[in-house]
Order: sequence, then structure tokens, then C-alpha cells
Amino acid sequence: MVTVERQDGGERLVEASARQRLIEAAARLFCRHGINAVGVDAVVAEAGTAKATLYKAFGSKEKLVEAVLEQEGRQWRDWFLAGLDAGEAKPIDRLRRIFPLLENWFAQDHFYGCPFINAVGEHDKSDDRLRSLTLEHKRGVLGRIEDIAAQAGAKDPHRLSHQLCMLMDGAIVVAMISRNPGAATLAADAAETLLAQLPQHVDY
Repeated sequence: MVTVERQDGGERLVEASARQRLIEAAARLFCRHGINAVGVDAVVAEAGTAKATLYKAFGSKEKLVEAVLEQEGRQWRDWFLAGLDAGEAKPIDRLRRIFPLLENWFAQDHFYGCPFINAVGEHDKSDDRLRSLTLEHKRGVLGRIEDIAAQAGAKDPHRLSHQLCMLMDGAIVVAMISRNPGAATLAADAAETLLAQLPQHVDY
């Protein structure tokens, strides 16, 4: 816990600490219960801050939602992309890591689906704000998978990356609803049909 100091720098640290607690508390509540079901009173109670602190840090619940999605997306991409690229492996084998990684995620107690899919699902479909954040997140994932697909010798890496990501999204939704991590295995089986078309001699 950061203590208040007289210097301006110390006060800024306290504000940053409170802001981060609010983001983490909101992430826990939004992911488990849904954004619309959780009010600011619940968030500040979970974070141990005052309501005024929330509005000073974010200005509105909508801006807090955006901050939560940005952090959740960044942390998830860092974890997922690091898993794809870890160690030495052929490009096709890195693509085969996609669904085992998802299965590990699905098996976690705090797995409640994709925050972006959930957020867009419960908001006005004509609101482009959350859709833009979601597309930005997906571009980061798609871009890396497309790079690996190109290294694996795919004739159309762009198309293959989108096909794999559609299987990913489907597995995420099924796992969220069924609470069955095995949804990733089913998606992996379907992905093998796509990966079998890659040249098997590519090993760089």
C-alpha cells in the first residue's frame, strides 16, 4: 500500500495506486457479473476507494470500462503471444500451440470468457466505441498469427489467421457457456484441417 507523502510525487503515487485498484476491482466484477450489472458503488467498495476518486481518475463509468478493457487486452496479449513464441519451434508447431494455450486459460477458476466479446455483447450494437477497442485488440492477435502463418508457408496467411481466430472465438464462447475447457480440443481438431494444407518442410 502506498502511503501519502507531502511531496507532489508521493501524492501522484497514491493517485496512481488508487486508479490501478479501481481498474483491477472493476475487471474482477465486470468479468464475473457483467458490465451493466455492476454499478460504481460496487466498484469503489471492492477497490476500497471513494466514489469521488473514481470520477477524478476516469470521469465516468464508461471511461473506466475502456481502461479495464485496455489493461485486460494488453495482459492477455502479452501472455498469449509469449506462449506462441516461447522457445525454439517450427512455425507450424507455434500455430498448434494456440488451442492448448486456450485450454489452459479455460481451465482457470477466473475464466469468464473474453472481456471484449462480453462487453460488445451487452452494449448497444450501434455504439462503435467498444467495437473499436475490440477490433484493436483482435488486430494485435491476428497480426502475430498472420506473421507465423507466413513463416509456415501459408499461401494466404491473412485468410488463415482469420480462420484460426474464428475458431478461437468460437471455442471461447463455447467454453464460457459450457464451463468445459475441452472446447479448445474440438477447435484444435478443426484447425488441423487448415494446418494440414501447410508445407511440412518449412522449419525456420
